[in-house]
Amino acid sequence: MPRHFLRDDDLSPAEQKEVLELTAAFREDRHVRTPLAGPQSVAVIFDKPTLRTQVSFTTGIAEMGGYPLLVDGNLAQIGTRESVADVARVLGRQVSAIIWRTYGQDRVEEMAELSGVPVVNALTDDFHPCQILADLATIALHRGGVDALAGQTFAYVGDGSNNMAHSYLLGGATAGLHVRIGTPAAYPPAPEILAKAEAIAATTGGSITVTDDPVAAVAGADAVATDTWVSMGQESQATERERPFVPFQVDTALLAHALPDAIVLHCLPAYRGKEISAEVLEGPQSVVWDEAEHRLHAQKALLAWLLARPDEDTEATAGHARPLGERR
Repeated sequence: MPRHFLRDDDLSPAEQKEVLELTAAFREDRHVRTPLAGPQSVAVIFDKPTLRTQVSFTTGIAEMGGYPLLVDGNLAQIGTRESVADVARVLGRQVSAIIWRTYGQDRVEEMAELSGVPVVNALTDDFHPCQILADLATIALHRGGVDALAGQTFAYVGDGSNNMAHSYLLGGATAGLHVRIGTPAAYPPAPEILAKAEAIAATTGGSITVTDDPVAAVAGADAVATDTWVSMGQESQATERERPFVPFQVDTALLAHALPDAIVLHCLPAYRGKEISAEVLEGPQSVVWDEAEHRLHAQKALLAWLLARPDEDTEATAGHARPLGERR
């Protein structure tokens, strides 16, 4: 079977480092590798609103010599008009990889099980692993390189139960970061994700802390990140969710507790005056535009890395039969 990237811990610490080093290479030379020359097609499926994900993946696939085959989730109606399993077997015979931004994590997992080609999670309700690769690359850029990541203190303040918090836990632990999650007590990370992150951190020299004290979360941090308090699909809860998060806004007063040269990240879109103040977002410690650019480089690196992995027992993939001739 091919390698997939469905959640952050699909990469070992050594593999994550390889991808981040390749990210830096793509940042220096956007055409350093062209594994999709041909061009080979990559299906890019969007069930949720998108800007950075669409721009970075389509641009990156083209720059690696490929053709980004955009699939409108509203038209495809995957899981409604036809099953995930059927779509997986159709796409797997015609494209070299599948990128999917969708809702349930089970959907990308089923796609990966049956497609026979690498599948990348471009965001689900549970994880946003490509964003964390971009964030780690951004921290590395501003903190001395990939080798300097281990031992950095990373603070995320906001909704501890959302996909960004889960991915920061797993991806940060894999990189050897000291990950702190500052969140209201009513919005903790999923217990199983927290336990997995703690287990990973025990092997990488990192650590995991969850606190409902925003000051304790950011105290002495090298990097501070936040995200919207109202994720996609939670819009009807906006009013009730806002009140408990107000103390967790990343403003100048909260940021003052981090290191003087701490950098600030936000995956965007940002809601100024909510989870982050305009002064901080536009201020000298903000690296959000570097972070947004790194989506391009990190995802190119990830795709190049996945495509270079040899398939293992592809013929035995459940429900998948190799078409006549070469797939790619």
